[in-house]
Amino acid sequence: MELHFDMQYEDAYREVYEMVKPKYKLFTAGPVACFPEVLAIMSVQMFSHRSAEAKEVHVDTLNRLKAFLEADKGEIILFPSSGTGFMEAAVRNAVPHGGKVLVTVIGAFGKRFAEVVEANGRKAVILEKEPGYAIKPEELDDALRKNPDVHAVTITYNETSTGVLNPLPELAKVVHEHDKLLFVDAVSAMGGADIKFDEWGIDLVFASSQKAFGVPPGLAVAAVSERVFEIAEKMPERGWYFDLPLYKKFNAKKKGTPSTPPLPQIFGLNVVLRIIEKMGGKEAWLDMYRKRSEMIREGVREMGLGILAEPGYESPTITAVVVPEGMKGVDVYNAMRERGFELAKGYGSVAEKTFRIGNMGYMTFDDIREMLDNLREVIEKLKA
Repeated sequence: MELHFDMQYEDAYREVYEMVKPKYKLFTAGPVACFPEVLAIMSVQMFSHRSAEAKEVHVDTLNRLKAFLEADKGEIILFPSSGTGFMEAAVRNAVPHGGKVLVTVIGAFGKRFAEVVEANGRKAVILEKEPGYAIKPEELDDALRKNPDVHAVTITYNETSTGVLNPLPELAKVVHEHDKLLFVDAVSAMGGADIKFDEWGIDLVFASSQKAFGVPPGLAVAAVSERVFEIAEKMPERGWYFDLPLYKKFNAKKKGTPSTPPLPQIFGLNVVLRIIEKMGGKEAWLDMYRKRSEMIREGVREMGLGILAEPGYESPTITAVVVPEGMKGVDVYNAMRERGFELAKGYGSVAEKTFRIGNMGYMTFDDIREMLDNLREVIEKLKA
């Protein structure tokens, strides 16, 4: 979608546009295709982030996210960062230096959380499953019984590298029974999979704008429990940029963020939350994601391809497809790109034997059908 304005230096715009103009239909892991309404609202002229208008949209966005995440008891925080910023914030604000964190790993992004824990002077205790498999409640319970001194548990709700959705409600129950803090990486889940912050007893759940919400990157969002703030207030050296109590104070007093936020992304997210409302609400929106992912999985299975995720734990936002013997995932990715479709390469330890199909952001069911038709031809050609 190309927007048009009266421009004095249109040639400068054109020079850059030629480099970045859309060439592919996006089925990526993110950033994803954005809703036209999002691109349109993000084109408005900028104004002060301390203005009355900025405060109004900030507060409205917080309230809409609070309702969407069912977080009446949680504080909504907006970070001018990627979702990874909240990994660091969770660790620095709520785990003492040298303290232990039980990190559940089912793929590359669970490993990233472990790296963040260690990089911030804390100790990661790893509970890892083979790629394609989810953490089961009894496994988490056993790990917590063996490691009763951990301060928190991290769960990757939806592992982007493998297309596996962890059973978060059941896992959260186990964490609650052991009275540990629960940090949830929902980067590729929030907006595509259900989240009930209060009911499930989550302490911090975070995501990024460029995934299931279909907004450009640059904004991270989270819901944070009062328990985290109580711990953070007494935590020494928790930093400044990701100081959670500071953000809470700015929400209340300034109706904004401590440093300049990405206003266009906040406008875009607000529009998406309104689109969800006009589509029929959260359930209708999540049902759309479920139908998209089911359509993709059924399509690739009809081609004789395998799904990496174990049955019953498939992601609603991204599918990791296992290529046949003698074929490489990157070959499928490159062949589809030549046809005008940007899928996602395999990632992490399963990079060579998989490619991924994202169904996040702006797309239609006709787009999915067209992609599957082309994928079928590509697979047949590569097999031959």
